[in-house]
Amino acid sequence: MPKKMWVLSLLTIALVTFFASLNLSAQNLVTGEWTASLNKDKSKLSLELVRSGKKGRIDQSFELSELGLTREQIEAGGPVRFSLMREAGTIDAEGSFQNGKGSGTFRFAGSSTFVSAMKSRGFDFEKDPAREEHGNLEERLLTATILNVTTARADDLASAGFGNLTVGDLFKATIFKIDSAFLREMKNTGFPNLGMEELVKARIFKIDAKFIREAAEMGFEKHQFEDLVKMSIFKITPAFVTEIRNEGLTNLSMEEVVKLRIFKIDAEFIRQAKAEGVPLNVERLVQRRIGVDRVRTRAIVE
Repeated sequence: MPKKMWVLSLLTIALVTFFASLNLSAQNLVTGEWTASLNKDKSKLSLELVRSGKKGRIDQSFELSELGLTREQIEAGGPVRFSLMREAGTIDAEGSFQNGKGSGTFRFAGSSTFVSAMKSRGFDFEKDPAREEHGNLEERLLTATILNVTTARADDLASAGFGNLTVGDLFKATIFKIDSAFLREMKNTGFPNLGMEELVKARIFKIDAKFIREAAEMGFEKHQFEDLVKMSIFKITPAFVTEIRNEGLTNLSMEEVVKLRIFKIDAEFIRQAKAEGVPLNVERLVQRRIGVDRVRTRAIVE
C-alpha cells in the first residue's frame, strides 16, 4: 500500500473512533435541574438533582472542594458554575445562590472509558435495563458518578474473592463501604462465607469484629450471623446481659435474651415478678408481662 494511502487509512480509523466516542457521550447525556443548600455545620453542600422527563430525585451531600465551591461563595450569593468530575462521568451545573440556597440546571455526560474498563472487570453498565434495577446506561453512570463508584473498588472486591457481582452489588459496596479489608475482618472473626447482602446487613447494624468479640464475651460464641443481627436490632449489650444474670437467669440462649428485650423484661421487672412468686424462667416472665397469669386467675375465680 502506498504511504499516502496508508496514512489516509490510519486517519480514517482515528476519525471513526473519535466520532464513535462522541456518539457514546451524546447518548450518555442527561440534563435536569438542581437545588442545593449548606448543611448544618456548613462543611458540605446538600445537592438535589431532578432529571428531565424522569420521576424521582437524587439527593447527596458533597464536600465543597469536590464541587470547586467555597462557603464564602455560596453565602455571598450570585451566579455560579461548578462541576463534579469522577471516573464514571462529569456533572456540569450552573445557576445561582441566594441566602445559602441555590438552584439551576445541570448536564451529565457519562464516560465511555469507564464503561469499557468496568466491562473488562465483569461489570456491564450497558446491560439490558429490563433486567437491571438501576435503569438504563445513562442512569447507571449518573448513579455511579454520584456515589463515586471506581474501578479501584471493583479491583479491590475482586482481590477479596467476590464472584458474580452485579452493577447493583458494586453500588451497594460503595454505599456501605464494603471492601476487602471488611471482608477479611468478618472472615477472621468466624464468618468466612458472607455474601454481599449479609455484608450490607453487617454495615447497617454495625456488626464488626468488636461487636462479635462482645457477643463472645457475653457467652454467645456459637451463633449464626442472623443472631448477631437480632442482638443489634434489640440492643443486647454486655450491661443488659450482666443485669439479667445477676437476677438469677444464668443459662440463657440468644433467643431467650432477645425475647426478654422484645417484652421489655429487665432486672426491676424480674425482681417484682420473683416477689410475686413467679417462677424464674423466661416463658413465665413473658406470661407475666403480657398478663396471662392474671387472665387465668380471673377465669378460676369466675
